[in-house]
Amino acid sequence: MLRVVIQSKTRRQRDSEQAPRGLDNLPDDWRHLLKRWVKRGGDSRWETLKGDAGVGQQNLAQALLDWLLDNGWIVLTEKFERADWWPYRVQFVEPVQLRAALGIVDADAVAAQWQNVRSTLPPDAPLLDALDSLPPKAALARADLVAALARWQLEQRSGTQRDFALFVRHATKAITPAEWAWLGNATDLAEWGIERHTPLLLIAAPVELQFPHAVLNLAACVDFCALTPATLAAATAARGAPERWHLVENRTSFERVARSREADAGVIWLPGFPPGWWRKAVAHVLALAPAPAAIACDPDPAGVAIALQAGALWQAAGLDWQPWHMDIATLQNLPSHGALNAWDSARIAQLRQAPNLPAPFATLLDYMQQHNIKGEQEGVL
Repeated sequence: MLRVVIQSKTRRQRDSEQAPRGLDNLPDDWRHLLKRWVKRGGDSRWETLKGDAGVGQQNLAQALLDWLLDNGWIVLTEKFERADWWPYRVQFVEPVQLRAALGIVDADAVAAQWQNVRSTLPPDAPLLDALDSLPPKAALARADLVAALARWQLEQRSGTQRDFALFVRHATKAITPAEWAWLGNATDLAEWGIERHTPLLLIAAPVELQFPHAVLNLAACVDFCALTPATLAAATAARGAPERWHLVENRTSFERVARSREADAGVIWLPGFPPGWWRKAVAHVLALAPAPAAIACDPDPAGVAIALQAGALWQAAGLDWQPWHMDIATLQNLPSHGALNAWDSARIAQLRQAPNLPAPFATLLDYMQQHNIKGEQEGVL
């Protein structure tokens, strides 16, 4: 039943006596049009709403209007003209319930949600100013990128944009082009170890890589070579092998070691927590030119974790590896030190539970925790 309230000789209102119902059964085209109407704010002229339906869809708009009136979702104001009553203004009933049922996010609720999320981000999280400049809805959608960027840096990771997308959202294409553009405008992604293009393995070694139709002598490089994963994968054999592979985490330290290495030594840059492409490329190098390894990372909890991940490649190949410049004496002799944070302490606890943790690392971790100290390898290499 519809109620009719006469307001004047030319104006009346009609609404339903029953509570709103039936939205679950709306056809898709009706639901789409209704969302457009509701987004206008909930109190609109009929001519405006009818225009939203588009050319040739006036019958659809009228049918939806009649259904909304019969099912308790609107109060319809009508004007008496040309000997009949005509829709003039549409006011929605229960707008909060209606917006929720249609999946339309309330602006005030979004703003409040963003403030809650914002309060959980560390004050030193990257790109906070860039997030704050966005509308609340967009800031909410991109807050995970900022939080993940902080973790990416903390874990000293590096890789391609697809590696970062997989790290953040568990799918390589889950970050949209607009989000990449926003990140690129807000910061230099390369400084965070995120490359748009093909990554490169930096390597120096007395090794000749043999390909089906060519030979590449790594020793011909004055300091080091930069090879794509595809190039390394195409190598079928190698002539020669280093006495030992030296893995160095810090890029500056790697370059120093590569330039000053002995003629029989091999040096590979270890870009933080080794990404998948790096592990695959280095495993192939090991298969062609096997040799034990000396692994040098920052003398801090993250560095120990990185060294363990890299060392796992040597273990899988049945080769020996040892920490290099990752001991108490090295840490003590550094020109400067840092204090452990909560993440460091949690990482130490996690590493202590690792099976077969090398004794030198166990000793170093104990010293770090006892003295609340960590360091960076640039001070020694």
